[in-house]
Amino acid sequence: MSAAYDLDAYQKTDSWLGPATVLKGTLKFSSSVRISGKFEGEIESGGYLYVECGADARADPPATTLAVGGTVRGNLEAYEKIEMLPTGKIYGNVRTAKLRIADGVIFEGKCEMIKRGDMVDVFSAPIQQLKKSMQGV
Repeated sequence: MSAAYDLDAYQKTDSWLGPATVLKGTLKFSSSVRISGKFEGEIESGGYLYVECGADARADPPATTLAVGGTVRGNLEAYEKIEMLPTGKIYGNVRTAKLRIADGVIFEGKCEMIKRGDMVDVFSAPIQQLKKSMQGV
């Protein structure tokens, strides 16, 4: 595994669905969750989600940051970044501001890069900064 991926950071989460867990329904959280088992349903989050190696998630998880080492079937959206770890399998589209894909990842879908809207303050930013941030939109 590449040294660029710090798995200790991924494993420090507030909540954890263990490897023997099978959950169907709606998962809501605001800080961080690690999925090690199976999950199917809706995810409502403004936080950090880590789908661990061996985990299987069937959902469209929006989050601030996503790290995928297991299997996700669904569309991923992260406002800050998505990291596809070497054991990750993603079957769906990806939409994020930053994307890191490791060697060995299986990714079947489309990717859309987005700008973070909360990083531009149109009322207080100098005009040159606004022009620069809006290029490529």
